[in-house]
Amino acid sequence: MVLDAGPEAQGERLDQFVVKRFAETSRSLVQEWIRAGRVRVDGKAECKASRRLRGGETLEVDPAERPPLKAEPEAIDIAIVYEDDHLAVVDKAAGMNVHAGAGSASGTLVNALLHHLTCLSGSSGGMRPGIVHRLDRYTTGLLVVAKHDAAHRHLQAQFQNRQVDKRYWAAVEGQVPANPHDDPKLLRHGRPVMRNGVWWLRIEMPIRRDKRNRVKMAVAQNGREAVSDVRRLRGSDRFGLAEVRIHTGRTHQVRVHLASAGHPVVGDTIYGARKALPELPHLDRYLLHARSLEFEHPDTGARVRFEAPLPTDFGSCLRALGL
Repeated sequence: MVLDAGPEAQGERLDQFVVKRFAETSRSLVQEWIRAGRVRVDGKAECKASRRLRGGETLEVDPAERPPLKAEPEAIDIAIVYEDDHLAVVDKAAGMNVHAGAGSASGTLVNALLHHLTCLSGSSGGMRPGIVHRLDRYTTGLLVVAKHDAAHRHLQAQFQNRQVDKRYWAAVEGQVPANPHDDPKLLRHGRPVMRNGVWWLRIEMPIRRDKRNRVKMAVAQNGREAVSDVRRLRGSDRFGLAEVRIHTGRTHQVRVHLASAGHPVVGDTIYGARKALPELPHLDRYLLHARSLEFEHPDTGARVRFEAPLPTDFGSCLRALGL
């Protein structure tokens, strides 16, 4: 495209002049064009976006779209629990982000998946290939990834329609009663539900982004629906091991619901857990593990279920807490 800089352009920056003529284009992209030599002034490539025009120049602009962001393979060890032509189930380690985000451009589960697997679905874009659902950075355990778009759509529909059974194990502060009726305070946060002869506390608290701290989520009546079932597995004087079955998949849902019920996940200081525990002086993460995952296989239609054992350090922490 040829642009004529009239006398009125005198003193105007080159990048500002060009971006006015490309209404759908950002200034940062125009600056990339200039640095790449795609803008010529009076027949010569100009690489300085800050150049001031004299007025009367002829500009030749060769536009180009910014290449889409794409995650790259990295040789990172991961635990692949199951794999076939349609999907893979992995056991994510603590401290690993699922995909790139603020402060984590590499070293993610996606980077590792691209190294270990020959194909991943593209439905979630170039930075999140194969990703159907996520786990928080310090949450360990099971996550299913799709190898092609048809499997991705099938699995995603199951998550959206609440057909996936997702269960977490969490070490929590305080004792979770075997029967929710035994703790009147707990009943303010949910209602008892009997399933297969076992009492669960069903927590139905909407969740949204915390207005005062954008890193956190918070319970709010105008938030998105969030439903979790919680039951006691075992307990000690000051701590408990709880199982949580989530019916919805809101960000930080397990952590927010447990904290709201007065039982924050051990080590989860963002949601009110104690910053220092004499039993665990070196704890540097919260103790939450995606223990099991059950869903319908997108190819065979059969229900499949997977379990991930507790990480070694998680088990050691449970023993130190008397659990």
